[in-house]
Amino acid sequence: MLGIVLDRNLADKIELREVSIPSLMSNQVKVKIKAAALNHRDEWCRQGLYPNISDGVILGSDGAGIIEEVGSEVTSWKVGQEVIINPALHWGEDQKAQSNDFQILGMPEHGTLSEYVIVPADRLHLKPSHLNWEEAAALPLAGLTAFRALVYQGKVTSSDQVLITGFGGGVAQFAAQFSKALGAKVYVSSSQESKIQKAIEIGLDGGFNYRDDDWTKKALNETGGFDLIIDGASGDGLNDLIKVSRPGARIVIYGATQGNPGKLEARRIFWNQLKIMGSTMGSDNDFSEMLKLVEEKEIKPLVDQVFSFENAVAAFDRMRDGKQLGKIVLKP
Repeated sequence: MLGIVLDRNLADKIELREVSIPSLMSNQVKVKIKAAALNHRDEWCRQGLYPNISDGVILGSDGAGIIEEVGSEVTSWKVGQEVIINPALHWGEDQKAQSNDFQILGMPEHGTLSEYVIVPADRLHLKPSHLNWEEAAALPLAGLTAFRALVYQGKVTSSDQVLITGFGGGVAQFAAQFSKALGAKVYVSSSQESKIQKAIEIGLDGGFNYRDDDWTKKALNETGGFDLIIDGASGDGLNDLIKVSRPGARIVIYGATQGNPGKLEARRIFWNQLKIMGSTMGSDNDFSEMLKLVEEKEIKPLVDQVFSFENAVAAFDRMRDGKQLGKIVLKP
């Protein structure tokens, strides 16, 4: 089968090449991939910035497709069913945090950027019927991460005023849509005015350009502050988020694309009774609950662009350059 493989000896660090299909174990299912989607971790693997990476591994955590073969012990799935894949492996029994064995599909295990993928049967869920293949492929990792950060950790309510930072990325767009579907008033931040306008077009309540020196003052004047902030950047911008938090607010951090903050304004944190929490991916229960919300509210992922596997380098470069608004999807 053809797969997009990490190879750091190449100029582009990835290559579409022929890879042998592993043998199907008794508890596994073979899925013919109809569409797969990129996440930042795929590009970080390409840049050598992700821990414990290995050349020769097929990248990709998000995928949707059709069951082509089931293992001898699998009774819950049948050939021909349309499915999406939960990429969280070995979460464990504790809802509070992942186990020491936790992994994400696509490194170190072969991922979804291939013609076929073999996964344990319990990683599969029926594809939501209102989503096409590209939308379905865009959902799993970012949708799961957004749902846990927003619902389990952030405990969003319909009375909350929510800020989603970095609108345009996959997790941010889902967090924004999920917040709105749950009745909250939702604002976004971005460095690009076009992305803020897109957020307003899809029904969000407003946005702020964090490149503006006085964006925090504008945000406080317009909103009075936020009850819940979902952030994937961290860095020195975390202090700005503390400034625009209402007393008693929750800040949930799911990533650190801007690195660690140089300093933290501790006085604002304790004086305003703020809660700062971390969140990573999500449990099997989180994934099931996320799917229920998507289906009940008929939420559709924003798909940025669709590339063929042959144009994978262009797709990865688009993510590297931060040009996407929504999820970048690839198709065999």
